[in-house]
Amino acid sequence: MSATAKRTFSLPSEQAAYIDELVHEGTYASASEVVRAGLRALKDRDAAVEKWLREDVAETYDAMRRDPERALPASQVFDELRARHTSRLKDRS
Repeated sequence: MSATAKRTFSLPSEQAAYIDELVHEGTYASASEVVRAGLRALKDRDAAVEKWLREDVAETYDAMRRDPERALPASQVFDELRARHTSRLKDRS
């Protein structure tokens, strides 16, 4: 096991209660395990966002710089989004 470093944190009561609930239910053995799991999830999420930015966003940006005619006017995009939203609302009714 790697070395550990003790830290002290203040949390909003809702977050502290959630940690206590997870430990009480047996999902985790201790509050420290809950925090470690949360930090692992945050690290994974940050790595996924970084990968997405490098591989997808940068590639799309470069393609748009090479051929700006590919772009759609913002007004067209918003019009299409509004129409799609309106259609979905009607389908739910």
